[in-house]
Amino acid sequence: MRSRYSAYVLGREDHLLATWHPSTRPDASLLAAQHPVPTWLGLDVRAHRIIDDDHAIVEFVARYRLGGDPTRRLQETSRFVREAQRWYYVDGDVRD
Repeated sequence: MRSRYSAYVLGREDHLLATWHPSTRPDASLLAAQHPVPTWLGLDVRAHRIIDDDHAIVEFVARYRLGGDPTRRLQETSRFVREAQRWYYVDGDVRD
């Protein structure tokens, strides 16, 4: 989760796509579609649960700002799967 957050901060779309499970990975450019580009301000991993050897859940809050707008929060429960000894982001449930 932290590496994916860092990839968003640094604009490393290659890492985001490489860590996204092929079954849910988007086809289009992720970062180019974001206008205005968010300024990421911090990540707080609230919880993580190992479901079994190959499935896990991570709950996090990421803070960001769009332009001069007030700070916003992205709160998500993300699902990960491990294949060939690598963890992949599958999808997540965003909370308002």
